Amino acid sequence: MRQTVDPTAGLVGGVAAVSVAGLIFLGSGYLRHFDWALLAYALAAIGSAAATAYRATLWLQRPPTRRYWRQGWRLFWRGGALRHSVSLSRSLLANFAAQRFVARRSRRRWLTHLCLSWGSTLAFALTFPLVFGWIHFATPAADLHTYQLFVLGVRVQEFSVDSLPALLLFNALNFSAVLVLVGVALALHRRLTEPGALALQQFGQDLVPLLLLSAVAATGLGLTVSAHWLHGRGFSFLALTHAAAVVALLFSLPFGKLFHIFQRPLHLSVGLYKQAAQAGPQARCARCHHPFASQMQVQDLEQVLAELAFDYRPNGPVPHYQQVCPPCRRKLLALNQARTLPRPLTPNPFFES
Repeated sequence: MRQTVDPTAGLVGGVAAVSVAGLIFLGSGYLRHFDWALLAYALAAIGSAAATAYRATLWLQRPPTRRYWRQGWRLFWRGGALRHSVSLSRSLLANFAAQRFVARRSRRRWLTHLCLSWGSTLAFALTFPLVFGWIHFATPAADLHTYQLFVLGVRVQEFSVDSLPALLLFNALNFSAVLVLVGVALALHRRLTEPGALALQQFGQDLVPLLLLSAVAATGLGLTVSAHWLHGRGFSFLALTHAAAVVALLFSLPFGKLFHIFQRPLHLSVGLYKQAAQAGPQARCARCHHPFASQMQVQDLEQVLAELAFDYRPNGPVPHYQQVCPPCRRKLLALNQARTLPRPLTPNPFFES
């Protein structure tokens, strides 16, 4: 069957592209501070924003994700937005800034994710404003050793070219590239040596994102090396290679493993959902009448299964299979299997309980 473009996702993707282009136009002072040498990066960012918005909209339209998304917002506003904002902020710091959810697995994986996360975040935080023209530098005509930093056309800082702020600011992308390369090296070592990773990984899904990140970081460092120590030799080739790697990375965001960067924020509501489920009424098994799960969770599962055209309503007193606890499901499965045998079995009081 030929797949067509989803109209809702297409509209959202178009709005995202127009919004990014408009922010570039306005933030760069109507393109006065836009560096046309970075046009390829800007166009790639606009295209990546459109594709990412399209993919995210398709993902949010899936019945399980849509149900979870709506329930998360409903619980957020129902229980006090301020209190939940504080809780989500703490979860954001713990799971994104500190990567604690990875630290539970192993120290090496935690260090790997920490380097990749902070290196990529720092690089994106600097690269996008520079490419979009939101940040630019100027040198006063009377003092060529002084740099002025402008953000959205407003001068926010002035510093000497030989000062520590200049050293940190002009080498921030180099620092982020080193972090990314360290993270990529640790990730590749695990994926090429651990039997579990070797058995489950896929080249396009697991290794290509790491290779793209390493290409972007290595060519970015190569530009600095060429400019400072090689007297510009190979700079043009490195610049073209770096641009190609960045464009490939941006366009791979919505189609590969790196899309989990945009999926992960939705997981912040997991704790909120669990708290509401524990505090709310509990569902009782239709067979043994013991509580086994949250009533809200059971109702959500029933609705999602109905939207997915999975009919788990048995012909009997139980209205829905989700209203039976897991132990009783196993007992019912054993009883049904026993009824299919050609000869009668001795009754077992355990299954009849």
